[in-house]
Amino acid sequence: MLKNKVAVITGGTRGIGLETVKLFRENRAEVILFGSRKESVDKAIANLKDKGLEVYGYYPDLSNYEDVQKTVNDIAEKHGKIDILVNNAGISANKKIEDTTPEDFAAIMDLNVNAMFHMIKAVVPIMKKQKSGVILNTSSMVSIYGQPSGAGYPTSKFAVNGLTKSLSRELASSGIRVNAVAPGVINTDMVASLPKEMIEPLIKTIPLGRIGEPRDIANAFLFLASDMASYVTGEILSVDGAARS
Repeated sequence: MLKNKVAVITGGTRGIGLETVKLFRENRAEVILFGSRKESVDKAIANLKDKGLEVYGYYPDLSNYEDVQKTVNDIAEKHGKIDILVNNAGISANKKIEDTTPEDFAAIMDLNVNAMFHMIKAVVPIMKKQKSGVILNTSSMVSIYGQPSGAGYPTSKFAVNGLTKSLSRELASSGIRVNAVAPGVINTDMVASLPKEMIEPLIKTIPLGRIGEPRDIANAFLFLASDMASYVTGEILSVDGAARS
């Protein structure tokens, strides 16, 4: 579905990002993953190579626009183009407002919103020159419904939705589609570490009767990245098993 496409995926060393890297590569895309550290990037690339999946990796400081811009331009020069950007890097939060420091809030916004802006700003001139491109952002179900604590996280994802919808309108005339995927409860390392007595009641609130798998989200990214979604832009696609709480 992505043959001859060049895709950059941030937060690509684990969880949803790593699964998206695998699926895109299986679908014949040339994939470049970003991670926060050289060690995690090298480890992910080695593990993928053991599975017969050849990918490339970088570890720019996403909070530094100059570093992001240089890395993106290097990729475009080396690979000839950038067709797809998946903005998946992010952090969550669960502290009550009384316990959340201004520094805590700023850190969430910096990675979940500012870093996403940096990536998009760096890649748009390349896509405009190509007169085509796909930008995909990771949102969350809490961007729609909020959450009982850790207000910084849903706030950042509300911002992701606004960025997605606004840029879809701004960039449509340049042949660039912009969409987001809003995952529900997904079986990542963070969820897997939670006690059984916490997870089982949560599963009962999900109409489909299970938590999601990283591949469920990767499948949504694959659809939106492909030509099958050529008339889809400005959408926040919920992938949450109909969980609405």
